[in-house]
Amino acid sequence: MNRYPRIAVLGATGAVGQEFIRLFEERNFKFSSLKLLASARSAGKKISVCGKEYVVEEAKPESFEDVDIALFAGGNISKVLAPEAVKRGAVVIDNSSSFRMDPEVPLVIPEINPEDILWNKGIIANPNCSTIIMLMALKPIHDLSRIKRIVVSTYQAVSGAGKEGIDELYNETAAIAKGEHYEPTILPSASLPIHYQIAYNVIPQIDIFLDDDYTKEEMKMVNETHKILHDDSIGITPTAVRVPVVRSHAESIYIETEDVLSVDAVKEAIKNFPGAELVDDVENMKYPMPLDTSDKTDVAVGRIRKDLVSPNGINLWVSGDQIRKGAALNTLQIAEYMIEHDIIK
Repeated sequence: MNRYPRIAVLGATGAVGQEFIRLFEERNFKFSSLKLLASARSAGKKISVCGKEYVVEEAKPESFEDVDIALFAGGNISKVLAPEAVKRGAVVIDNSSSFRMDPEVPLVIPEINPEDILWNKGIIANPNCSTIIMLMALKPIHDLSRIKRIVVSTYQAVSGAGKEGIDELYNETAAIAKGEHYEPTILPSASLPIHYQIAYNVIPQIDIFLDDDYTKEEMKMVNETHKILHDDSIGITPTAVRVPVVRSHAESIYIETEDVLSVDAVKEAIKNFPGAELVDDVENMKYPMPLDTSDKTDVAVGRIRKDLVSPNGINLWVSGDQIRKGAALNTLQIAEYMIEHDIIK
């Protein structure tokens, strides 16, 4: 392509859409034109991007005329508008779960499987945020020795449930501080009949339970990991938990590798992996924490230690910003890869 791409952002007024805009400026992302799209409710709002003011338009099928790359922030609208955008010649990079497990759609983390971008048919899926954060820590280890087994527990921030999740945490905390009652309406999910307080609490449920008593969020980590690493034989046991943290997820991960690996070798691999940051100095109490990884690009990895039972076992602790690398940044990196390798249709 001998010009900068024409870009559309769907969901421009939401958290992920706003993160796209921040990243355009931070990464000096060049475009020849930009459309900011949202629901009819947000149409008419004005947003400044790279020093220029844009008016948000209502998202319609015809909005994707003369668009090269459409960045979708997520939501059920993807199912309707992604095919319409592709029909008009755009490549859609989608943050929703609508297309992730579609065998015709690549599921991509650019540091891990960028080659899958090449076989896209107009839609590229962005993985679930928890999957991205986990695999950014595990891929450098997997490259040393194939990972056979993963046991992961997530500690997921309320912003993963949107602005409403953040508001609920703030409102509950303020009410409790005043000795007042606050009736929760959002977590574990606004669509569920029962809701629990998140302030001063943890909720071991994200999304709905499936027939095997794992949640939909947990099974995303299983299925997406298999697809991204092209290995369905990896054993994965996930537990997804919502915690009273505003932004940035954390995960406790146990893995078993085919070969016995030293802690030093694992640390060195993580240190040299693009997009991962080694934060592991227990003598000085340095380890990844959500407050430190919020608004940061890299996924932080620490508390790396041999398992006490299995010689092939490694334990580690990970934290990463789920709005940034877990959503907007990963999407934009896919677009950057396409531009750099001139694979825009």
